[in-house]
Amino acid sequence: MFGVTTSDDYQPITWVGRHPVHVTLLLVAVHVLLIVFTCLLAAFGAASFLGYLVFDSAQVIGLGYIWQIVTYAFVHLPYSASAVFLFAIEMCMLFFFGREVERFIGRRAFIVLYALLLCVPTVFLTIAGLWTRLGAAGSANLHFGIFVAFAAIYPNVELFFFRIQAKWIALVLVAIGTLAALANHDWATMILLWTTIVTAVVFIRLRGIGPELTWWNDLKSRFQRKPKFHVVRQPEIRRSIEPDNVHDSIDPVLEKISKYGINSLTPSERRTLDRARARLLKKTP
Repeated sequence: MFGVTTSDDYQPITWVGRHPVHVTLLLVAVHVLLIVFTCLLAAFGAASFLGYLVFDSAQVIGLGYIWQIVTYAFVHLPYSASAVFLFAIEMCMLFFFGREVERFIGRRAFIVLYALLLCVPTVFLTIAGLWTRLGAAGSANLHFGIFVAFAAIYPNVELFFFRIQAKWIALVLVAIGTLAALANHDWATMILLWTTIVTAVVFIRLRGIGPELTWWNDLKSRFQRKPKFHVVRQPEIRRSIEPDNVHDSIDPVLEKISKYGINSLTPSERRTLDRARARLLKKTP
């Protein structure tokens, strides 16, 4: 829709008939299959297994369950019908915005971005878990980061029926999430939210994408090395020294005229002839 394809990295992974298959579509398929699997586990009373997959800072630090830094986002707990409905909306948003981000930055960069949004927030949760126990499950913050990346690339694109620009929708959602986390003292959500936002925006900005930020360019220029200036001497203008005897300087020119005609003279020879003529006129009383 918005992106411009320039190489194979910007093309679909494969095609199913006439339908392109991007990395985003594969991610949506994986998440959908996993929530179906989770629902089946809950139906047969085996959902306790999921406790080893959701993020728990105490287990990561104390028991070494480091895989939880990654697996938490693929655990979708169907504790109510509304949760499943919100998950469906989340997948639709991932499909739409993720596809556009992937088309713009390319397949490999999109995979790197997704991996960073997956791991960076829980790494910070692990560090914060040294002081208090924190947990996380689900992919809502991860996929909100994809929307933030979309808003960073296309800040002025108008979305939905209200025709509100993407940057304002992102700011409103960030404000709602921040206020809700503060009101409930939900520090895990606060850390997840803001590390996700910063990761998405910084990744997009480091790739030189998005509108120019004057303050950011000024900040970078302060830390960049200033070029060293070297004094370059002005080249000396050398003047040609004309011989004192005018006839000696124009004899070869006159000889060439007698043999080949005046049209055979080069521009420099014509100038020599004109200078000699002017000098002879000055000497004439």
